[in-house]
Amino acid sequence: MSSPAGPPVPFAVRLQAALRAHGPLCVGLDPAPATLARWGLDDDVDGLRRFSDTVLDALAGRTALLKPQVAFYERFGSRGLAVLEDVLARCRAEGQLVLADAKRGDIGSTAAGYAAAWCDDASPLAADAVTLSPYLGYGSLAPVVDAAVASGRGVFVLCLTSNPEGAGVQLAGPTPDGSPSVAAGVAAAAAADDAGLAPEHDVGPVGLVVGATVAPLLARSGVRLDAVRGHLLLPGLGAQGATPSDVAATAAAAGVPPHRLVPSASREVLHAGPDVAALREQAGRLAEQCAHALSRSGTG
Repeated sequence: MSSPAGPPVPFAVRLQAALRAHGPLCVGLDPAPATLARWGLDDDVDGLRRFSDTVLDALAGRTALLKPQVAFYERFGSRGLAVLEDVLARCRAEGQLVLADAKRGDIGSTAAGYAAAWCDDASPLAADAVTLSPYLGYGSLAPVVDAAVASGRGVFVLCLTSNPEGAGVQLAGPTPDGSPSVAAGVAAAAAADDAGLAPEHDVGPVGLVVGATVAPLLARSGVRLDAVRGHLLLPGLGAQGATPSDVAATAAAAGVPPHRLVPSASREVLHAGPDVAALREQAGRLAEQCAHALSRSGTG
């Protein structure tokens, strides 16, 4: 996490290097019951561990970002969390960037507790970045954002997601702060944080989660993604219906340069398993397809 000279190398800088080395793709570690069954694994802690080890054998050190979905580990209680701790430890040891998909969000001392769990070097759950939910107010995330920045980590804040239920909250507006929608206010707050917390870097520590198919919603929501200097995580690629062309269309509609985009896929890659070579090949193919689509979109 730290550079030899002293202060930690910011997550955004490390992610930029990983994207250049491995291509624009985040792969989710989602050990859902259906995926374990597809792999011929039992839906228990042993199956969870074997799944996780296989994905890391295939992709650790070969993928820009890995994203374990915390819920699928939590469902097994302390034994499942122990497997997650092992996943995070192995990623640290192998130099693999990892985003904990925890979607945490709370206020006051509870937010500080989440910060200690996911952003403190002493915690066995410490990851390179964590997903956050801003729906108790963006300002409630400050303890986690501050802890992440201080330790060289990053955050990805839910902004404009592609699930149908999200629109009822995210597109509500105008808001008391004058934003045309809740999602627009989240994006504006993230942009302000990036500008204030890491002004010396091209890419900031506060990223957003934006569905890969939301291009048609951008104008309607009033979200200004071009003002946000953090990375944009674009989930939904593959099995959820989004294509590399959708990723490029969202980038073009938002006016966002491709080096700040991190398309994310889970089942589209995981369904190639449990064969290690097939997992590796599928992830590489999808990263290449995204890079090609972005290069042709006029965003690069």
